[in-house]
Amino acid sequence: MSTAILGDDGLARCPWGLSAPDYVAYHDNEWGRPVRDDRGIYERLCLEAFQSGLSWLTILRKREGFRAAFAGFDPEKVAAFGPRDVERLMGDAAIVRNRAKIDAAIANARAALDLPGGLAATAWRYADGSAPVPKTTEDVPPFTDGSKALSKELKKHGFRFVGPTTVYALMQACGLVNDHLEGCHWRAIASQPG
Repeated sequence: MSTAILGDDGLARCPWGLSAPDYVAYHDNEWGRPVRDDRGIYERLCLEAFQSGLSWLTILRKREGFRAAFAGFDPEKVAAFGPRDVERLMGDAAIVRNRAKIDAAIANARAALDLPGGLAATAWRYADGSAPVPKTTEDVPPFTDGSKALSKELKKHGFRFVGPTTVYALMQACGLVNDHLEGCHWRAIASQPG
């Protein structure tokens, strides 16, 4: 079983958080920290959708390219993208060039703008602070009842590429759940209100 392990700096981390320098930075500084703004949630939702079928490391290494290509993940700007933008994005080697995912990112920006109360408020209605503390990576589920419910809610409003597993990854990334393992130095930090 994979439990929290000590890094060279003497701090315990979730095992995946030590597998590459990009993962260390993401684990220590971002993953599981509360994200409460629409743009931040939209960015993570897009990145999680683009990650589907790929390594998260690929997405992390292309993140700045994604930010440049998608206007800083400003939903209002992305919602205005048209066919010329899609063709521009399909030719941009700095991102993952998948037409269905590009179309979904644009459709999701439009859906986010139409969402009553906003994307962040909608997502945070499904936050789960009562989930059991995972002791090992095997204790972390691929999805939960909450991610299934949020997925259903988003799909109802026209979002795409928001299945329960993708939505659960979003929930983990944005602090709606805290899946830092027991013993991970960052578990308590991620639990602090953001």
